[in-house]
Amino acid sequence: MPITPDTKDWTWVLTRPCPECGFDATTVELTEVGGIVRANAGIWAEVLERDNVGERPDANTWSPLEYACHVRDVHSLFAERLVLAMTHQNPVFPDWNQDEAAVEGRYADQAPGQVASDVMDAAFAAAEAFDGVPAESAGRTGRRSDGAQFTIETLGRYYVHDIVHHAWDVTNGID
Repeated sequence: MPITPDTKDWTWVLTRPCPECGFDATTVELTEVGGIVRANAGIWAEVLERDNVGERPDANTWSPLEYACHVRDVHSLFAERLVLAMTHQNPVFPDWNQDEAAVEGRYADQAPGQVASDVMDAAFAAAEAFDGVPAESAGRTGRRSDGAQFTIETLGRYYVHDIVHHAWDVTNGID
């Protein structure tokens, strides 16, 4: 069953801490992105071992398995956007509808063990890509079709907030 689409513009996380997850992306340096991504990947391996990993907490919230699939795809998406920003002058990033991706990718039907492996692979590939950005390229730009403008540095900040926030989504209140 599809989730009600999230239509919020989350770019505000580039200017202030997230009141939900508490993460402050404004403090993240480009050189830290890879390390944050790698650390976050380990959280998903643990989450995907849960017995109830495929159960949605309510009708409007993805299951931990669906969140993990989303995060896997976010790693690939941001690695692709990084390559575009590194190789083109102010490219427009292709649109990505996360809700369509969840339905078309049958997130709820995927095998948790395979997703855990895929998250790790995608995370480490994206982390390596961000690690490879020379300091002088941090200001290169790219934009979404809605006009939201990013430098490579703010793209990294936006990216790490997304994965940290989703880890918070699936671990909040769980010991």
